Amino acid sequence: MGWVTLFTILVLILTQIFAVPLKSSNNCGYDSCNLGQPGKLNVHIVAHTHDDVGWLKTVDQYYYGSRREISPKAVQYILDSVIEALVDNPDRRYIYVEMAFFWRWWTEQSEKVRNIVKQLVNESRLEFISGGWCMNDEATTHYNSIIDQHSLGAEFLQETFGECARPKIAWQIDPFGHSREVGSLFAQMGFDGMFLGRADYQDQIHRGFEKKLEMIWKASANLDRQSWLFAGILPYGYGSPFTFCYDSQCSDPPIMDDKNLKDYNVPERVLAFIAEAYALSKIYATNHLIMTMGGDFQDKNAHEKFKNLDKLIHYVNLEQNNGSDINVFYSTPSCYLYALNKAGKTWTTKSDDFFPYAMVPASYWTGYYTSRPALKFYERYANNILQVTRQLNGFAQTNSRETIFVLSEALGLAQHHDAVSGTEKQHVANDYAQRLADGIDRVMDVINNAYERLLPKNNRTASTSQQFLCSYLNISACLPIEGQDHFTLTLWNPTIHPVIVYPRVPVTRQYSIRDPRGNLVVAEYFPIPETIQNLPGRMSSAQNQYLFQVSLPALGFNTYYFEAKAQNTKTDERMEHEKVKTTVNEACVLQNEHLRVEFNSFGELKEIANLDKNLVVSFSEQGFYWYASYTGNKTAPVIPSSGAYIFHPLLPEPAPVSLIRRINCTKTSTVQKASIIFNDWVSEEFNLYNGSSSLEVEWIVGPIPIDDNIGKEIIVRYNTNIKSTKKYYTDANGREVLERIRDYRPTWHHIVDEPISSNYYPINSRIWIKDDDRQFTILTDRSEGGGSMWDGSVEIMIHRRILQDDSLGVGEALNETAYGKGLAITGKHILSVDRPSDSAQFHRIIAQQFYMRPLATFSVPNTTTYTNYSNIYRQTWSALSDSMPMNVHLLTFDQLNPKQYLVRVEHYFELNEDEIYSKAVTIDIQTLFQSIGTISDMIELILTANLPVSDLHRLEWMTNDQQSSKVHVSQQYLSNVTTITLNPMQIRTFQITIA
Repeated sequence: MGWVTLFTILVLILTQIFAVPLKSSNNCGYDSCNLGQPGKLNVHIVAHTHDDVGWLKTVDQYYYGSRREISPKAVQYILDSVIEALVDNPDRRYIYVEMAFFWRWWTEQSEKVRNIVKQLVNESRLEFISGGWCMNDEATTHYNSIIDQHSLGAEFLQETFGECARPKIAWQIDPFGHSREVGSLFAQMGFDGMFLGRADYQDQIHRGFEKKLEMIWKASANLDRQSWLFAGILPYGYGSPFTFCYDSQCSDPPIMDDKNLKDYNVPERVLAFIAEAYALSKIYATNHLIMTMGGDFQDKNAHEKFKNLDKLIHYVNLEQNNGSDINVFYSTPSCYLYALNKAGKTWTTKSDDFFPYAMVPASYWTGYYTSRPALKFYERYANNILQVTRQLNGFAQTNSRETIFVLSEALGLAQHHDAVSGTEKQHVANDYAQRLADGIDRVMDVINNAYERLLPKNNRTASTSQQFLCSYLNISACLPIEGQDHFTLTLWNPTIHPVIVYPRVPVTRQYSIRDPRGNLVVAEYFPIPETIQNLPGRMSSAQNQYLFQVSLPALGFNTYYFEAKAQNTKTDERMEHEKVKTTVNEACVLQNEHLRVEFNSFGELKEIANLDKNLVVSFSEQGFYWYASYTGNKTAPVIPSSGAYIFHPLLPEPAPVSLIRRINCTKTSTVQKASIIFNDWVSEEFNLYNGSSSLEVEWIVGPIPIDDNIGKEIIVRYNTNIKSTKKYYTDANGREVLERIRDYRPTWHHIVDEPISSNYYPINSRIWIKDDDRQFTILTDRSEGGGSMWDGSVEIMIHRRILQDDSLGVGEALNETAYGKGLAITGKHILSVDRPSDSAQFHRIIAQQFYMRPLATFSVPNTTTYTNYSNIYRQTWSALSDSMPMNVHLLTFDQLNPKQYLVRVEHYFELNEDEIYSKAVTIDIQTLFQSIGTISDMIELILTANLPVSDLHRLEWMTNDQQSSKVHVSQQYLSNVTTITLNPMQIRTFQITIA
C-alpha cells in the first residue's frame, strides 16, 4: 500500500471521527430494495435527520421550535417538509427514528396527510428505523426500560401502519459507546442489523486498515445465534461526506448545473464525490457503500437537500458513460444491509462491547456514566412504580392502560442518550424529572383504583382511603403522616418470590405497629442521623424513625397499621432510645450469623468475613476521594476538559475528602450499623441486618464544595487484599457480565493515553473483583462509572460537580444545585464476600430484588381502630398460589384490554454461573393468572411484542470461520399449552388471552 493511499485512508478515518431506476415498489421491506449493479461500486444514499428528544432544549421546545435563542430547531416542520419532498419525487427515500416526535406529529395530521404517509410507508419510501420512543443510551440504561421504550414505539407503528412499518434495523448513531447487551436485545427484537455512529478512535483506525468496520456481533455469551447481529460502523459518524451537506444550516456549495453560470460546478462536484467513494472503498469490504446525508435536526427545508441529491445522483451516474464504475442511488440502512447480505461474503466477528469511547486521545466519554446521579436514580424509581402499576392494574383488572401511558411515555423519553445519560442542559434535565413526576402522579389514580378492589374483604365496596407515596423516604421524610393518630403502610412486592425487607418510617411521635395478622411488630425506634436531618431542603420535623423486618409474599402486598401510643413523653422516648446501644469513636464489630464486619476506632473498615464459608477480605483502605477536574490547556486545545460527557482527571491519584473521620456504632435486635462521618458533606452508614448475608452501605455526598474553584469528581474506593490480576467484572445494562482487564482491549492493541478514565466502564447494577478463593461484589442502586485502578482495588464514581464545560455541545458546566447550594445526593450500595463459585446467587437474586423493590404507599384510613380496619380490609394478598423458581423473573405483566395481557418472563442466570440456578427451568404461565382466570390462548411474540415468533425470518450471515447465524425458530404455541421452558438468560414474551 503506497504512502499516498495510506495517508488518504488515515485522513478519512479521522474525518469519520469528527441514474439507476428504482425497483418497482409493489412490496415493502427488502422486496422494495435496489441492490445496485454487479461489478460496480454501489453507493447507497441515506437521507435522514437525527432528532434528539431533548438536549439543549426540551422535547416540547424541539418539536415546536421555541427557545430560538438556544437553537432554531423545530421537528414539526422537518416532518412536514420531508413528506412533501417525498411526494414530489418517487425515487426519493427517507428514514425516521424517534417515535416520540413522530407520534406527536401524527396526532396533528389530517386524514389526507395520514393516507399519504401510509402510502409512503407501504412503498418503503418512508422507513422507520429502530422505532423506539427515542434512540436510547447504552451505558446508563437498564434492559427493562430499553425493552419498554422500544415496545412503546413498536406498538404505535404496528397499530398505525401494520407490518410494512416494522423496523428491521437498529440505528444507534449518536450514543457514546455501545453495549453488548443492547446488541443482544436488538437481535431478540427481530432486527437483522445495527449501525453505529461512534466507536473509539483507536478501534476505528485499526478496523479501517483491515476492512473490518462491519462485522457479526456475537452479542451474548449465553444465547448463541439468537443474539448474533450484523453491526456496521458508519463512515461519517452520522453526518454527510465532507463538502456534501445540503441542509440549509450547512455552508457547502450546492450543485450549480447551469453551464451558462459563472459558478457552474458539476464536474468538480462529481469528481469530488467519486473520489470520496473510492476512498471509502479502501476501508469497507464490499462493492456496496453507505453515505449518510443528514445530521442533527436537518431537513426543515427538505426540498433543498433532495434537490441537490437528485442532481448529484444524476450527474454522478452519467459518468458511467465515460467509464465510471460508481453507481449511486437513494437507499435506506435496511436496503444497504440487504445488499451486504446478498454479497456472498463472510464476516469477521466481535464478542466484546464498544466501551469506553474516546473520540480523540486522552478524552474518554466515561463521565456520563455518573453525571446527574439524582436523575439516574429517579428514573429507576419511576420505572419501579411503572412496573408495580402495571401489575396492580392487571391483577385488579382496572383497565387503566391509557392512564399508565403518561408514565410509560415519560420513561421512554428518559432513556434518550441525552437524558438518563446526564448530558443535557439543566433546564432539560428538570423537564425530564418533571415529566416523570407528572407520570407518577397520574398512575397513583391507577394504584388507588387497584387497591380499592384488592383491599376490601369479601368483595365489599367499602370506600378505601387514598394511598399516597412518600417520595422523600430516602431522606427520612414523609410529611403527610407526621402527627397522625393512625396510618397504614402497604408494601407491594413486584417480584415472584417472597422477600424480606426493612422499611424505615420517619415519625414525630411513638406508635404501636400491627402486622397483617394483628400481632404487634417488634420495631426499633431510634434517632434519624443528623447528617440526614441537616440536608438542604429537608422540611420534615421528624427526628426519629421506626425500623422493622417485613416478610412480603410473592407478587402481593402486606399492610401494617400504625396507631399512636397514648403516652409520648420525653421519658418514653428516652426509654426507647436506651434500648439502642451506641458507641462513639471506638473500634466496633458488626456481626450476625453470616457476616462479621470490623472497624477500628478511626472509622476505617478493616475486614469483612463470611462466617459460613470461612472467608475473609481485608481492607487497607475504604473511603471517599475526589479527582480534580481537568480544565483544558491552550497548548492542547483538542483535549477537552472534564464535563457532562468527559471524565478527565487533572492528576492520576485522587485526594481524600478528609484526613480524619468519626465513627458511631449502633446495635439493636434488628440491625447493627456503623455510621462514619468524614466531614460536613460526606458520610456513610454500614448496615448489617439480622439474617442477612450481605452488607448495605448508605452514603450522603454533597453539597460538594467549590470555594477553591476546582471541579470535583467523587469516588468511593475499596482497597482489598484480593489478588485480582488486573481483572474486574461489570454488568451490561443489568444482565450479562463482562470481564474487564486494566489497560487492555480485546479487539485491538490499546495504547494507554489516559490511565484512569480509559479504565472506567458503566456499572449498571454490579461490579466485582475476585481471586481463586474470594469474590468481593458491589451492587449499585443506579448507573455509575467505575473500575479497578490496581489489583485488589475497586472504585465507583458517585457524584460530580464540575465548573467547566467539555465543549462537546451541551454548552454549560455540570454544576447541579438545589436550595441555593450544590446538589446533595443519597445512595446505597450492597456488599458481599463469597466464593466465586457461589456468588451468582447473591449478585443475581439480590440485584434483581434491589432493582425491583417493594413499593411503599401510605394512607390515613377513615377507621378509628385497628379492629375496625381489620374487619373491613384485607391486609395481605398474593397473586400466586404456587411458588416460582428462584432463577425466573417476571419482567412484564401488562393488561392490554379486559381479556388480553402481555407477559414477559426471563431466566436471569447465565450459563455455568451457578450449579443449581444456571440450569434450564420449566414454569406454568397459568400460575400467574390464578386470581384472574383461565388462559384460553397464548401466542409467543418477539421481544418488542409486535410479531409472532413463528413469523420472524431474520437474514442469515456467514462468519469467517464458516459459522451460520441461522436459528431454529420455535413454533407458535397452541392455545392449550401454558407450560414453557426458559434457558439461561432467555427472555420470552407472550400475548395471553383469558377465557
